[in-house]
Amino acid sequence: MCGYRRGWERLRLALGNSQSKTVWGAGRLRIVWVKANKLLPLHSGGDIRSYNILCQLAKDHAVTLLSYYDGSPDPAYEQELAKHFPEAVCVCTGKSDSRFARAVDFLRRVPHPAPFSVARFTSSKVRAQLRNWFDAGVFDVAVCDFLDAAVNFPLNLRIPSVLFQHNVESEIWRRHALTETNPLKKPVYQVEFRKMLDYEQTAVGRFHHVVAVSEHDRDLMKRWVAESRITVVPTGVDLQQYRPDANARELEGLVAFVGAMDWEPNVDAVEYFCNEIWPLVLAEIPSARFRIVGRNPDRRVQRFASNSVEVTGRVASVVDHLRQTAVVVVPLRVGGGTRLKIYEAMATGKAVVSTTVGAEGLDVHEGRDIILADTSRSFADAIITLLRDSALRRRLEQSASELAAQYDWSSIGRRFGQVLEGVARQAIASTESYQVAG
Repeated sequence: MCGYRRGWERLRLALGNSQSKTVWGAGRLRIVWVKANKLLPLHSGGDIRSYNILCQLAKDHAVTLLSYYDGSPDPAYEQELAKHFPEAVCVCTGKSDSRFARAVDFLRRVPHPAPFSVARFTSSKVRAQLRNWFDAGVFDVAVCDFLDAAVNFPLNLRIPSVLFQHNVESEIWRRHALTETNPLKKPVYQVEFRKMLDYEQTAVGRFHHVVAVSEHDRDLMKRWVAESRITVVPTGVDLQQYRPDANARELEGLVAFVGAMDWEPNVDAVEYFCNEIWPLVLAEIPSARFRIVGRNPDRRVQRFASNSVEVTGRVASVVDHLRQTAVVVVPLRVGGGTRLKIYEAMATGKAVVSTTVGAEGLDVHEGRDIILADTSRSFADAIITLLRDSALRRRLEQSASELAAQYDWSSIGRRFGQVLEGVARQAIASTESYQVAG
């Protein structure tokens, strides 16, 4: 186990006094936030969302982040995380994180009922640590950061526990199975979808409360649990980082997609765009250029690099690329949750064209602050129109910027904190009611 001295000593002392009085009544909850994989550096939308909410919670509450990861111990990561969250505790599982090891693990788990994309995060070290904390009552409330970490939570949740669903994972696998054309991949997606549906339904039902990021996701999950046990806390945007810059030089005819390029839904989106939409745009505007901005581009993405398509890989600043862009596209066909990339583009003052799936769950308004298009032809036409009509593009950009301004992370963090306070308060009320009845 790899831990920070300050955070670990505090928790060790608390474990030695399981009767320590709760402090949340004085305005501070003792929160443990459990996350699989490294949080830093911030690359994925989920990491960005978790980080910003954690930062806001830490302003008002005592937050302990339990971060566990595979591979070898990484002192540099732990030291960097400690700068952001001094009370953090790290667990290095020691499991190999190589592709070969994962392939072997996948084959080994094929007969098992749990989906591989979740089961691979199982860790006996993390399970033991959480069981100790739960038994000792160190914390007032626990946050399970998505299904990855749920496999390690105790079956008996002795403290109020909240499942943070960045998306509905079974819905992603359902769409993968629906849209995949590769005859070898399709049955794999179908099996994983069925496993994920069973697992996710059970996980959602066993936590005291669930936080969804959109009304759409809540509608999907209320089939499995009472709607009163699901609260929507929308996604946010860092308005200090993502904002319009009047001095930035926009490149004429530049269209961009932003996202981690080793995430399957993003790979699918780029393949769909380059194969079916981009040729239609070039036929009308031969000088147009498409830029794919994102880390770890899959070889299926790299093959599109050409005179009209640029694949950047990891970049120092996404904001700089957004400011150069005339139109941001989100041609997603598979996915769940909400897209941070859309609010980030809007906050930077950029026109966005998206599929309905890409903008799912966001408080956007077709034709006013975004253009939605679900066919290749309509998507291409929207891009062509915006590139040719700068006045229309400016109106869309202004409305988009005004909408994104409503979703600063500070307000989103407060809403998340209110959910946790309510869950903790309800648990105390239930305990007192039981004691009176007894």
